[in-house]
Amino acid sequence: MTVVDKKQPTDRLQENLLQVQRLIERQHLVEELVHRQEMPKHDLVESLVHKQNLAELENKLQGLHPADIAYILEALPLDDRLLVWDLVDADDEGDILLEVSDAVRESLIESMEQHELVAAAEQLDADELADLAADLPRQVVYEVMGGLDEEERQQLQSALSYEEHQIGALMDFELVKIRADVSCEVVLRYLRRFDELPHQTDKIFVTDEDGVLKGVLPIRKLLISDPEAQVADIMATEVVSFSPEEEAVDAALAFERYDLVTAPVVDDKGVLVGRLTVDEMVDVIREESDTEALNLAGLKEEEDLFAPVIDSVKNRWSWLAINLCTAFVASRVIGAFEGSIEKLVALAALMPIVAGIGGNSGNQTITMIVRALAMGQLQAGQARRLWRKELGVSVINGLVWGGMLGLLAWMMYGNFSLGLVMLAATTLNLMLAATMGVLIPTTMERFGKDPAVGSSVLITACTDSGGFFIFLGLASLFLL
Repeated sequence: MTVVDKKQPTDRLQENLLQVQRLIERQHLVEELVHRQEMPKHDLVESLVHKQNLAELENKLQGLHPADIAYILEALPLDDRLLVWDLVDADDEGDILLEVSDAVRESLIESMEQHELVAAAEQLDADELADLAADLPRQVVYEVMGGLDEEERQQLQSALSYEEHQIGALMDFELVKIRADVSCEVVLRYLRRFDELPHQTDKIFVTDEDGVLKGVLPIRKLLISDPEAQVADIMATEVVSFSPEEEAVDAALAFERYDLVTAPVVDDKGVLVGRLTVDEMVDVIREESDTEALNLAGLKEEEDLFAPVIDSVKNRWSWLAINLCTAFVASRVIGAFEGSIEKLVALAALMPIVAGIGGNSGNQTITMIVRALAMGQLQAGQARRLWRKELGVSVINGLVWGGMLGLLAWMMYGNFSLGLVMLAATTLNLMLAATMGVLIPTTMERFGKDPAVGSSVLITACTDSGGFFIFLGLASLFLL
């Protein structure tokens, strides 16, 4: 009977991480115990124990995929990370550097000698090297380029000529192309000459004598077609293609929309210059999602979990400073109503509720708007219509939840007017949250700024200050 491993990839990944962490902890513990012992040939014994522990850890790492090792490196403190990195197979170093986050990659590159960086980079294809080149010392890039043949050097220079967020920087140069005036049998014989097809090959690109893209021939269609049939008769001419200057995020959305595995990249004359693959697009979507989440929290960039304190401070300080200023404004709003709070202490207990529910509603609205902008679903002329819709949602929520809060305030403090103020303040603050939730990201988009950057900080500031002002203002007007 065969036993099937039912563990999911995530479970295996976590188990591998825990095993590596245990091996590192055991090494530290055993070496500390041996170091404390007094025995003959102490240095020799300590060296043997050290090598034995490292050998076990190295054997564990050799059985892991580079992406799994990258995950483990990101989850380790700097000293342990560098210990593991020294044990990684040199042939895998380039692939691992591509997989780790930018912050962790920086710490690994800083620990490597120039010849080690050159050896790692030489293991990569031209398109992969282009992804890594921005983080490598310039001298390393020049040395690696000197070892490339003319075609690879041109490919690398072409990829480096584009911005990081453009398709040209991500396109793959390994592809299979054929002419339209040959038969399927000829194509099959041509494919058999390859040791292996480029990864993610689901279609063959059909070009003319000048390299202009004419169509694509899906592999699955090639396999079931008559061997004598001409490529021109069975190829697909309706092709989703991209320009090297287009945004990678837009291409990723197209891959998701049309369920693409690969897609051609053509220049302004229609000449096939490369292809995009789904694995690159998945990385783009993940990175865009991570960036959006970080920007909403006011973080400038992805942060190494175990980065030095000063690096984390630099990454976080700017929006914390803005948050401090907005909190000061909110405190001054409360200070303006000190007399009202002294006369009716219940206001101090109830006003955080009004501000909190407004902040939650505002963050819901702003998250939806930022996502719509990122997906290209929201155009400038639709903002007003969307604002009216969000305003309607906030009024209904305000009447329902504000009514419940008002009822609780009436029951707790025996003041019917206080309940009505609670209802009105909750509704008005939710309306304010809806307005600012639409206005903040659309305004930032209009001025060419990332609508996700610091949006949650700004909406919280508006709903806090606005909520305090509305609630305390209404209470001062109608209760005192």
